Amino acid sequence: YSPYRDDNDIEMYSDGEVFFEELLRSLNEAKKSINIEFYIFRSDDIGKKILNVLQNKIKSGVEVRFLYDAVGSRTLDKEYLKSLISLGGKVGEFFPSWLKIINPNMNFRNHRKIVVIDNKVGFVGGFNVGDEYLGKDKKFGYWRDTHIKFKGSAVKDLNLRFLADWRYATKEEVDLSHVLEISDENIGEPNIGMQIVSSGPNLNDRYEIKLAYLKMIQRAKKYLYIQSPYLIIDKSIADSLKLASASGVDVRIMIPGKGDHPFVYWANLVYAGELLEYGVKIYHYDKNAFLHAKTIVIDDEICSIGTANMDTRSFELNFEVNAFIYSETISKQQKGEFEKDIFKCEELTLEKYKNRSRGVKIKESL
Repeated sequence: YSPYRDDNDIEMYSDGEVFFEELLRSLNEAKKSINIEFYIFRSDDIGKKILNVLQNKIKSGVEVRFLYDAVGSRTLDKEYLKSLISLGGKVGEFFPSWLKIINPNMNFRNHRKIVVIDNKVGFVGGFNVGDEYLGKDKKFGYWRDTHIKFKGSAVKDLNLRFLADWRYATKEEVDLSHVLEISDENIGEPNIGMQIVSSGPNLNDRYEIKLAYLKMIQRAKKYLYIQSPYLIIDKSIADSLKLASASGVDVRIMIPGKGDHPFVYWANLVYAGELLEYGVKIYHYDKNAFLHAKTIVIDDEICSIGTANMDTRSFELNFEVNAFIYSETISKQQKGEFEKDIFKCEELTLEKYKNRSRGVKIKESL
């Protein structure tokens, strides 16, 4: 279900202001359709700007579908959605709860971040929609994330992913003929190979993104660089990382210097400490900022940018989507971003970890 497309053109964004500026510009250029899906969508300054653009595009005849997650976007002001609907926009809610306080599907969340414009331009990556992603929340400080914009026939695959989610949430049967068409306008330049891979809870335990991560880890021969806000991994991932490092691969993992949820920072430390014993290098990102990027890059050959964290929740419970990119140019660009980020990090050495306080050990145990 993840075709390889070799005709894509990709731009990468690691700064919130630059990303949202490009997203707003692209939305304003929409001629036929906008499909937009986010785990978190807030009705704050940036959220209102995007919603205002969507309203204006609806008035000009653009078909707009807006899908949000019931838990991640629980603070979204529903009055804005009523306005979208009154103008002719379509709105869907993923896994809403029939209870006011408790959501029986709390653990199964749509963590995807997808924008598809005119079936020609796609956006996917780590940024949600909220002012904190622009570094405006003092709790988090500067927000470091990674997102891509791309053109080419892989946009079709991202659009099909959105429409599958849309049909599940709204029960609307969508005519896919326009999505499946490929014209010269769909072809990107230069030719970059790419797969859109999605995963989520399923009866067959076929966790596609986790398996793809494992394949990358096991394929690496020179270096393996990982960025993730969470490092909560099972034995298969942990053993593969240990084996790669023990085999001479330069394995480096970058995680936040502070947590966004209680105890997550300390949970990360447990797994980081285990990997340090095998020579894996662990970096804590700037404590005055927050690292939210979900990226892997190996050997100047292949990189992954998307929504899936390096953790079991993303692998088995959340609905996720990643772009796996087969390009020396993009891989080197991602490697360069990682190496620049190292200058904002503090390395966690095995000596530092072994000398951690009793208080830290108690928090890790909890």
